[in-house]
Amino acid sequence: MEQEIQQKLGEETKEGRYVYCIVDKSKSIKFGRIGIENNEVYTITHKGLCAVVHNCKSQAYISDNEEMVKDWIKTHQNVIDIVSEKFNTVVPLTFDIIVKGSNKDVVDWLRKDYERLKRTLKKVKDKQEFGIQIFWDEEKIGEKIAGVNQEIQNLKKGIKKVSQGEAYFYKNTIETILKKEMEEKADEYFKKFYNMIREHVNNTKIDKLKKEKDKQMLMNLSCLIHKNKVKKLGAELEKINRLDGFSVKFTGPWPPYSFVSPG
Repeated sequence: MEQEIQQKLGEETKEGRYVYCIVDKSKSIKFGRIGIENNEVYTITHKGLCAVVHNCKSQAYISDNEEMVKDWIKTHQNVIDIVSEKFNTVVPLTFDIIVKGSNKDVVDWLRKDYERLKRTLKKVKDKQEFGIQIFWDEEKIGEKIAGVNQEIQNLKKGIKKVSQGEAYFYKNTIETILKKEMEEKADEYFKKFYNMIREHVNNTKIDKLKKEKDKQMLMNLSCLIHKNKVKKLGAELEKINRLDGFSVKFTGPWPPYSFVSPG
């Protein structure tokens, strides 16, 4: 979506409109000077849609000052949070989306992309984004697997009766078997937990696993959840959290950035 509305900035103009988000209302509102660099934030409306903007120059917000950029991004998110508190449904835009021109140019964009914007708003209506990360204790799970795997048990008993060279071979064999068993268990648990979660969410996005100190991540999801289903999902995640060797990190709510891609 951002690629569609981001105007090329090759030609210099005196003004532009920085766009924070879109809401499914037709209401002229002034939020005050809560925007980036204390700019006044307000809405531009067209047929039941509001673009939340502030007036700016046409060039992008670029600076070599890292702290300044962080402050801009933080303010951008803060504006969206404030708008989200006032409206049930918000389509957030990423940082530094500028429509070149005046309010009329924003209205022209809203008119041009009206149907697509309405579809996107319908998709995220009364929904929020949450993050779900599930971790497992590899050492504890590995001990449980080794304790019930007969082949591993036989090899452990055999180590006591063989030479040091043969014992080394036995240990490598145990590690190979255990690694394979752990991979199969990881796949099994992922499918089980994913199905448990999928029952309570409207959409999911599987994200890359992240490294955490002293923790092994098994699952990393972004989920689009109706506000009425959050408690039920939380109860389901608590069941997983109580399992021996597992822990759950449930974060949010956030504006649905992961679920407002073009189309």
